[in-house]
Amino acid sequence: MRAATPAVTFDSDEVALLGVLHLPEGEGPHPVAVLLHGFPGNERNFDLAQSLRRAGYAALVFHYRGSWGVGGHWSWANALEDAGRVVRAVREEAFAAAHRLDPGRLAVVGHSFGGFAALMTAAGDPGIAATVSVSGFDFGTVTRGLDPAGRRAYVAAFEGELLPLRGTSGEELVGEMEAAGERWSLAALAPSFADRPVLLIGGGLDPVTPAEVHHRPLVGAYAAARLEHHEWATDHALSDHRVELAETVRDFLDRALGGTALTPAGASGGLTEGV
Repeated sequence: MRAATPAVTFDSDEVALLGVLHLPEGEGPHPVAVLLHGFPGNERNFDLAQSLRRAGYAALVFHYRGSWGVGGHWSWANALEDAGRVVRAVREEAFAAAHRLDPGRLAVVGHSFGGFAALMTAAGDPGIAATVSVSGFDFGTVTRGLDPAGRRAYVAAFEGELLPLRGTSGEELVGEMEAAGERWSLAALAPSFADRPVLLIGGGLDPVTPAEVHHRPLVGAYAAARLEHHEWATDHALSDHRVELAETVRDFLDRALGGTALTPAGASGGLTEGV
């Protein structure tokens, strides 16, 4: 039962989502971490996937519809649907058996938009055993205070990130965000996480999801969860905190999921910087 890195696909609204599953060695069954990348997905957190595999976790990285060569069209709602579909699919009996997975020990780990998607997905799925949001983007908070100048800035910012995406525009993405409004407020999800393990990580030097807007309010709102939270003096990608990030996520999942079924001899949670 050697470590392996199979390519996998998941059907979502008749579109094949492309993924890579990082399987550890050993018979398992292995706990699973589904990694949700942000918008547009330049940072896909493969370093976290490799670190978690070395610690005995199966770690999945995949692309949403309309991103990075995957068919279909990108939208916030499509990506949320895709995240929900994938976390259900990895727990299906045939998939779990084929890849030596423990469907009862599943975590979602997201960065930026992926952090938002992780919390949104887990709020509606009590079978998710642990949730991690890193530099999470709170759409509800943004739209609540969006003035015309701010709106134009978001349209321009989203428009500038569309190269690896298809089927959308900056204007459409802002319009979708506005239409969702409070339905996409992360603070409003707090009751769904009462007594559930949640890890929130924010960056004190993050210009994309400033901690005072996107992180600190959630720390207060999620007080009833089994909450762990950190705020580090780093940027949106946690560029100079990747080792600390990997170790923190791994330690949290060890506690939340009860450790790994098999930690390979000599394995370490450390990793080299970058991917």
